[in-house]
Amino acid sequence: MRPRGFAWMLVPILALLALPAAVAQQPYPATRKSDHVDVYHGVKVPDPYRWLEDDYSPETAKWVEAQNTVTFAYLEKIPFRAALKARLESLYDYERYSSPFRKGPYFFFGKNDGLQNQNVLYVQRGLSGTPEVLLDPNTWSPDGTVRLTAFSPSRDASRAVYGISRSGSDWQEYQVLDLATRKPLADKLEWIKVSGVAWHGDGFYYSRYPAPQKGHELSAANVNHQVYYHRVGTPQSQDRLVYEDRANPQRFHIVETTEDERFAILTVSDRGRGKKGNSLYVRDLSAGQETFSPLIPEIGDDSFGVIDNVGDNLLVYTDRAAPNGRVVLIDPRNPAEANWKTILPEKPEPLEAATTAGGKLFTRYLKDVATRVSVHALDGTFENEVELPGLGTCGGFTGQRDDTVVFYTYTSFDTPPTIYRYDIATRKSELFRAPKVPGYDPSAFETKQVFYTSKDGTRVPMFLVHKRGLALNGNNPTLLYGYGGFNVVQAPSFSPLRLALLEQGFVYASANLRGGGEYGERWHEAGTKLKKQNVFDDFIAAAEWLIANKYTSPAKLAIQGGSNGGLLVGAVINQRPELFRVAIPQVGVMDMLRFHKFTIGWNWIADYGSSDNPEEFKALYAYSPLHNIKAMKYPATLVTTADHDDRVVPAHSFKYAATLQEKASPENPVLIRIETKSGHGASSTQKAIETTADIYAFIFHNLGVVPRLPEP
Repeated sequence: MRPRGFAWMLVPILALLALPAAVAQQPYPATRKSDHVDVYHGVKVPDPYRWLEDDYSPETAKWVEAQNTVTFAYLEKIPFRAALKARLESLYDYERYSSPFRKGPYFFFGKNDGLQNQNVLYVQRGLSGTPEVLLDPNTWSPDGTVRLTAFSPSRDASRAVYGISRSGSDWQEYQVLDLATRKPLADKLEWIKVSGVAWHGDGFYYSRYPAPQKGHELSAANVNHQVYYHRVGTPQSQDRLVYEDRANPQRFHIVETTEDERFAILTVSDRGRGKKGNSLYVRDLSAGQETFSPLIPEIGDDSFGVIDNVGDNLLVYTDRAAPNGRVVLIDPRNPAEANWKTILPEKPEPLEAATTAGGKLFTRYLKDVATRVSVHALDGTFENEVELPGLGTCGGFTGQRDDTVVFYTYTSFDTPPTIYRYDIATRKSELFRAPKVPGYDPSAFETKQVFYTSKDGTRVPMFLVHKRGLALNGNNPTLLYGYGGFNVVQAPSFSPLRLALLEQGFVYASANLRGGGEYGERWHEAGTKLKKQNVFDDFIAAAEWLIANKYTSPAKLAIQGGSNGGLLVGAVINQRPELFRVAIPQVGVMDMLRFHKFTIGWNWIADYGSSDNPEEFKALYAYSPLHNIKAMKYPATLVTTADHDDRVVPAHSFKYAATLQEKASPENPVLIRIETKSGHGASSTQKAIETTADIYAFIFHNLGVVPRLPEP
């Protein structure tokens, strides 16, 4: 039986007495070294574990099995591991919903009863209708690893496209659902990646790659992104090729249609060549145009996105001549920049999103990382600000032109995602659905935002969450989290699993590093390419601030980050290992010289630069986590990855862990946990809980914290 509530008791004393001061570390598996050497611009770079890049080889499979054997043997000796997993299950076991959205006469929304591996998709006729199950992906596979990844109803809501992925892979398969009969049709589309669903008439546009070589589906470079049109009821082999660019195989091509299906918009990006922006092309489908005409013909560092059309014109977001973003109106028949009309000029705060619904333009701005929402007429005239529950994060405010209400979700570090209904005419919000986390009392915790100074004098924000009445004695266990890349905002958000740390006296610190989008494009650009070291300096400065202000000490400080954040963790423990007691680099980009060789990694060149460029090679080589490991004492480190991660291929973590095990002094463990049937993110709720339980158990144990937990 799962424990519930806060019926605290100590983990059995005998189990604690049986545990030595440190869990005994088994010898690491032997990892074969080769004499492979690459030469970059005259510099010889050894790559002795290159063979681990072949994740299909029997030798790599044996290495993975041996590493997991050592890792799980270590974790199994932590006596409170099972109780911690049970506590996480209890915290996660509550009913939650996604925001509803409307198409035709129907409203659609997701619901999870608590520990279901995936949300169940529901449909109801009107807001007062009875909800009915439309798609339950939990029934698609016994272990929950076949996932629902996309859902897009047609304009008249007669049919819908839904996407499926398997074992966490980024590859998707599209199928079509008849919404009248609630039954799937025979349509089946494969090898889809980085795609939308753009309905027009009796079919839709989508993007795909040519089928990869058999046996290399999860590692081969993805090139020649193509746009097709699929007519419902026909086989994929009859789909019409709409657009491709064989001369530029690393470009993305994505088509969307406006709500009235009058315009098809083609977005083209070339991040593999280091371009941060995109071009736009347009077809007036109502006029029967067969080709795309340039709206923004050149790809540079400026971003553009069509929000909707207003009659004959297009409402467009851009950061051209406006790093914080603005909204302009462009006539596709006269698209020269001199003819643009400014609808919303740039503001001091970054424009995070602009959407339309009910004949209004909704904008979300960021003020010191917190969302502010305002409503405008379509000509840009300000009408009102939406009053939000607090300083947190909002999403939503999307809908149809004839909608009278829209929905939005609000969350913060202490507030679970809560859905509100906004009446466009009255300009009022009302609570629609609020989840209830079992045993959670938000008044027991406090959240504050602080600002600290980085190495070069830059002012950086950071959120702190902890129990009320925290003693600033330098002895609080602390988890510092960061990302710092790709214009991603590390916004305030709620995690029920994080409560398992907070209720044990942890301080959770979330640092808003450069490279993210917290202060617009200038903030992002300041953490890219030759300036990437700023991100690491910001994170190190956050740790130093926490220590100087007596929140914690190096002996009680753990750090964590995933993907680009895994790179962050790997880089900073190379540069300042003495600052941290525990490091958790998850699915990290660790080989900065070869990341662009696999799957879609070339897409990251716009942020990182490329080892093919002599100047960028020097910067990458100087901080690459894999290439800067030294023979010294490292924090206790648990690397995590997964066998189906085809975004950041597991070879990054394999080679990194092998090198760290080889060179790190033996005082602290260096382990790698390799999940099966999972990808860049956990493929099921159960896998997410199990992974988090092992990470937390590793952190608790190596910080010397014995949690008070209900007995499982």
